[in-house]
Amino acid sequence: MWGSAAAELTKMVRRPANWAMVGVALMLGLTFTYLVPYAGVAGAESGMPNSDRGLSAMLPEQLVGNSVAGLPVFVGGIALVLGVLAVGGEYGWGTWKTMLTQGPSRSSVYAGKLAAIAAACLVLVLSLFVSGAAASALIASAEDQALDWPSAGELLVGVGAGWLIAVMWAALGSLLAIAMRGLALPLGLGMVWMLVVQNLLASLAAPLIDGVAELQKGLPGPNAGSLVSSLGAPGGTPGVSEIVGSGQATLVIAGYLAVFVAAGALLLRRRDVL
Repeated sequence: MWGSAAAELTKMVRRPANWAMVGVALMLGLTFTYLVPYAGVAGAESGMPNSDRGLSAMLPEQLVGNSVAGLPVFVGGIALVLGVLAVGGEYGWGTWKTMLTQGPSRSSVYAGKLAAIAAACLVLVLSLFVSGAAASALIASAEDQALDWPSAGELLVGVGAGWLIAVMWAALGSLLAIAMRGLALPLGLGMVWMLVVQNLLASLAAPLIDGVAELQKGLPGPNAGSLVSSLGAPGGTPGVSEIVGSGQATLVIAGYLAVFVAAGALLLRRRDVL
């Protein structure tokens, strides 16, 4: 497994698309968490209409919530793309047969891929925290505000929760890639679910149909939104709404992760990879 993981990590590091996805995640986070709200605060000071978020929401003490706020939808979608690229690319390039004829079993290769995907998701989450810390520190310095950082324990919990959510979405991406043996269709269906279906269920169907509102409590997106909400993610962020407790949300997300991993392993072992 570890040889497969090392080989997969080498491929992921050298693949420009992976770094582009991380760059997009950082750009989205910095723009909509710090740049746009800060422009609104500056506009209010000059007599222009301001945003709903005040200065206090961008200070270092809010780092944990701000860093994980995008994981239920937008950054989660990027994690899903990373999972699809890591697994689905092998179908597009026709390299599954080459890898599996060199000795490692399908289970070993798949486990190596998942380990590499988990490492990539950790890099993604840590990058969000580092970039958020830099942005919040700059804003606090510019506005003569105190640099009151979250405690080490709060940071560890935030990084751990963000990592769990990101790996869960990436595992879903890898499962879709295995089920559909490719890249394009898994990417399309995954992003439609992340960006369209989840939001429609939450904003349109759930308020009108009690059954949908109850169903949401068992879906991965709303549980991810509940978990980041409990960590201080700002209200109004797409996908962020505390509809269940943080304990249940953590268990549900971990359960989905286990199901996605097991289903992907089962399909890869039992089906032709070509």
